[in-house]
This record gives sequence, structure tokens and C-alpha cells, in this order.
Amino acid sequence: MTVRRIMPIVTVADIATASRHHTDILGLTEVMNHGWIATFADPGSGLQLSLMTTDLTAPCNPAISVEVDDVDAAYARALASGAEIVHELQPEEWGVRRFFYRDADGTVVNVLQHL
Repeated sequence: MTVRRIMPIVTVADIATASRHHTDILGLTEVMNHGWIATFADPGSGLQLSLMTTDLTAPCNPAISVEVDDVDAAYARALASGAEIVHELQPEEWGVRRFFYRDADGTVVNVLQHL
């Protein structure tokens, strides 16, 4: 299993309002917007930041997204480690398979693979 990217997710009350700061101040460009989550990228580096109101299909908002090349292997490793799974592995309608685990300090991590 290889980690392809790690992206912070900031929970916000209103994506449109919050996005203005990140686009105006940092020069980020919106690359995805589902209404409840939007992702912004730096045009030069491709580094990304997501803003989220409330996760549409999960019981809580994650703090971090980690894209991997084999989500089944990551899920098996999470189960073997005894980590608390807070969102079971499942396909989502926007073209990913994902699960959430909670780390020892309570941070919720979204692990995903694009289909």
C-alpha cells in the first residue's frame, strides 16, 4: 500500500464564506465542490485543502484525508491494529471507497481510494 496524498480538512459553518479567505489570501483555486465539501489547490504545487460543513454519509467529520492506492489493505491494517473504525469501508457515489478510523488521540482519519 502506498500513500498518494494527505490533505487537511477544516470543518466550517459556511463553505462559501470560508473559501473566500483561502482563495483571496492564499491564492488557492477551487478544484471540487459537492456543496458540503469543497477542495482547493495551489496552482503551482498542487497541494490541497478541503473545507467541510457536515460529512454527507458519515457519522462525523474527519480531520484528515489520506488517499492510498489500496484501500482494502489499509482497512485490513486498521482492523489488525485494533483502531476504532468510525465509518466502515464503503463505496461513495462520488467515486471513492473509504473508511474512517480514530487514532489514539481522537483524530478521525478518512482513508480513501479513487475508483
